[in-house]
Amino acid sequence: MRIGVLGAGQLGRMLALAGYPLANTFVFYDISGNPSVGLGDIIIDRDEQYLDDFLSRVDRVTYEFEHLPVHIAEKIAASKPVHPAPRSLQVCQNREAEKKLFGALGIPTPEWRMADSPESLKAAAEALGCPVVAKSNTEGYDGKGQAVLRSPEDASDAWHSINHSRLMVEKFVDFSREVSIISVRGEDGQVAVYPITENIHHDGILRYSVAPAPGLTPPVSEQAERFASALLNELNYVGVLALELFETPEGLVANEMAPRVHNSGHWTIEGASTSQFENHIRAVSGQPLGDVSPRGVSCMINIIGEHGDIRRIMELPYTHVHLYDKLERPGRKLGHINVLADNYAELVWRVRNCAEFLPGTPEFKSSLSRG
Repeated sequence: MRIGVLGAGQLGRMLALAGYPLANTFVFYDISGNPSVGLGDIIIDRDEQYLDDFLSRVDRVTYEFEHLPVHIAEKIAASKPVHPAPRSLQVCQNREAEKKLFGALGIPTPEWRMADSPESLKAAAEALGCPVVAKSNTEGYDGKGQAVLRSPEDASDAWHSINHSRLMVEKFVDFSREVSIISVRGEDGQVAVYPITENIHHDGILRYSVAPAPGLTPPVSEQAERFASALLNELNYVGVLALELFETPEGLVANEMAPRVHNSGHWTIEGASTSQFENHIRAVSGQPLGDVSPRGVSCMINIIGEHGDIRRIMELPYTHVHLYDKLERPGRKLGHINVLADNYAELVWRVRNCAEFLPGTPEFKSSLSRG
């Protein structure tokens, strides 16, 4: 099948690498002018002049990045199947719409208010009780477009630092850890759910993901699967969906969702029977879904800013290196490493050993190292 991908970054690259063995071909449609996918056919089109050419070369279309114009996806959907459907983009691009959808489906979220001025931001902070986090209602990701207010008096500075016309204001959640759940739904409605992943962030960027998340109880796992299934079915979703969550003493609280393959699911390439990338391709091309069972325990380490000593890392027998063929730049995701082990104690040692060869990587601290 000829699969078109909106976007041409590392997620598209990994989708293609998973799809080629299934006899698919790929055409990437890039509106950024700076594609980094490094394979397949790439159409660079910043002014929508070559959309018809793109459509003539593909059978179905998906996307690897949700921050793209919805009208492009809607225009494509008029002539070609688009998975996930454009409604998923609309919801995920707007924090207010996303929170309202979560509420309608009974998925708990942090208390929130909207603000459209420094004065209303201050009022929201007073109503919710500080600390609160203010986020741009659209266009924010990886910690960008956000500010923490420790006091309502911080409102003016936060408003101007974010520089957005409308803000989502959320009360801080008292959580023990951040987790995510990766799920996938086929064209026939079949749903498969990967084990919950524990995620460790630093400066708003994901640095480590441990899967399956240690210490999970059946009620927590069942709750996460119920939330994911509700979203998949409500959106008539086809493909992989990621849902980010906070684990609290009262249960799970939803942070946000992403309508695509997700950084916290990269461990599945070696750590699961079928990767999130292959299952996304299977779903959008109308094929049966693959087994999502884990192979032991895994940790994904993001390579950020500089590559480090990749040669030394490759000498370690338990690592799997994935490089995105990008130039080094502060804060840039250059690749990731999947570390596999038979048990968590072994995993912790292996991850810390691997991280020693990655300059600037924060110390590995997770629920495994507490107490």
